Amino acid sequence: MSRKGLPANQLAAAGARKFVRALLTERATAPPATAGPGAAAISAELIHDAVLLTSELVTNAVMYAGTDIDVTCRLEHDGPAAAESDGERRPAKVSVVVEVSDRHPARGVRGGVDARTGEPGFGLQLVSALAESWGVTYRHAVKTVWFRLESTEGEPLRARAAPAAPHRESRGPEPPVRLAHPATPRTRPHGFAAEWADRGGPSFLAETSELLAGQLDQDMVTALAAQLLVPRLADWCAIWLTTEGGGVQLSRVWHIDERRITPLRAELERDPPSDIIRTAGNPWPWPECAGAAPSGGSALAFPLVARDTDQGMLLLGRAGHLQMTDTVVRMVEDVARRVAQAVFTARQYTRQTTISLALQRRQLPATLASIPGVDTAIVYEPHGEGQTVGGDFYDVFPMGDRRWCFLLGDVQGKDPEAMSVTGLARHLVRLLAREGHGVESVLGRLNLAMAEESAEAVELGGEQATSRFLSLLYGELEVDQGVPGARCTVASAGHPPPLHMFVDGSVEPASDPQMLLGIDEGTEFHASSFALAPGETLLCVTDGVTERRCGNWQLDDNDGLIEVMRDGMGLGAKALAEHVRRAAHDFGTGPVEDDLSVLVLQAVTPAADRRP
Repeated sequence: MSRKGLPANQLAAAGARKFVRALLTERATAPPATAGPGAAAISAELIHDAVLLTSELVTNAVMYAGTDIDVTCRLEHDGPAAAESDGERRPAKVSVVVEVSDRHPARGVRGGVDARTGEPGFGLQLVSALAESWGVTYRHAVKTVWFRLESTEGEPLRARAAPAAPHRESRGPEPPVRLAHPATPRTRPHGFAAEWADRGGPSFLAETSELLAGQLDQDMVTALAAQLLVPRLADWCAIWLTTEGGGVQLSRVWHIDERRITPLRAELERDPPSDIIRTAGNPWPWPECAGAAPSGGSALAFPLVARDTDQGMLLLGRAGHLQMTDTVVRMVEDVARRVAQAVFTARQYTRQTTISLALQRRQLPATLASIPGVDTAIVYEPHGEGQTVGGDFYDVFPMGDRRWCFLLGDVQGKDPEAMSVTGLARHLVRLLAREGHGVESVLGRLNLAMAEESAEAVELGGEQATSRFLSLLYGELEVDQGVPGARCTVASAGHPPPLHMFVDGSVEPASDPQMLLGIDEGTEFHASSFALAPGETLLCVTDGVTERRCGNWQLDDNDGLIEVMRDGMGLGAKALAEHVRRAAHDFGTGPVEDDLSVLVLQAVTPAADRRP
């Protein structure tokens, strides 16, 4: 008996097949002295069936249990061949028992036994058709689905060495043991695919849809599709995808015998399709390295089309005659449509990600400007899985030899239009600052531009259009050469006020709250000025930090952010920014529900004043 643990991912089925095939092949090809009883009964057909059914059970467990998986393979035999009473020898028998266990016993086996008929459901049709016996065992914390295959000693899988000539006194090392037809899949009876499609097709299509749904990488789509089709419907599979240049690229090749994947890919790449086919079930030349039964092999091609656009081509190959009844053709066409739609969706997502990255390059600066005597640090986390940009934005840029400007803002919404507003605001602030406008004037002119933009959007878009409001914290730092620290001027428009921490640990807001930008074009803004002395820190955050929730409480209730800042006293700028970010995450039990940004400006203590 041997056991292997596998994670519940798309590679589990392949890992299980490799494990079972290697275990049985090793026993079957072992020298007679060490092979053990029943080894001669392990045929190529037995190994093929064991690998196929193991793949079915592991795929089922990955789909519907979602926990780590244990695969156990056990050999049971009735001893060596024995003589019967009539003088005939009773051939030895061997049973292969494979168990697939998951840790979700409360979730039943999908496609198990039909309660009305007592027959196996769609999900276990192959197991029921090929196994001598099978079943499900439920324990307190583990569910196990198992099957048993039996074989009688006959044609051995290993090639026996010819006996040495009697006149030889010695001989060299025995030749290496080789498998007889190691990659020749067993040809299924005629009508097998058609019968399976009739009975198990609906469950297979549902499983295909569920596995491909939400996949946002086209290579992952093709990898999953290939492992779904092999070995259920074919001995091997190849998937070409169209490219932007109008050509095709071989995305995935899969074979029931993993050793043939690399040579098969090389052979297919040497002769790619010149045009994408338009009809289903087109015959395709059989690649020599794909392997074939004595009766030969056949391959058929199916188009991948979604939204009336060509996405590629699916090629299926099977040793012997590839039985293609109308039912099987319709089912493969349904699979091809699902694969094509998943590829189309993944490509759309990739395009959107590319657009988001382009927006990010315009919305956010590549680096923060270095300010003499002031350490700066930024933490930026856009909300949402896979997001590259959100509603928050920041910048630190120079305005001459002794002036630097900084800003931290947040625009309402997180759609592409909101992202474009953030990029517009950041560049407009830079333009106004370089024209000589101070903090109050910059906010006033930006407010006017935002109000006009909102009015035009409503006028052009009607009732469905939404106004865009912007919160912004904007300030300037002025540094005198040879004088430590900096002079800071800052204002907050609808934004959490910045916090000023002194060297004694006291903390106070550095500006007064004021109106959001874009609401009233006549709003006047006022700035606060103060000295940022050596050792003092200015902390600027967005409402993703202050409004982080834990039940009915927010992080900034009862001056919560001030306490977080005091707890980080003595930390450098980068360490303090990370400290605040971690405090925001730890405050609530759930995921952060908004963009999270932290900007820290810390006046550096001159080296001569630092304690040793």
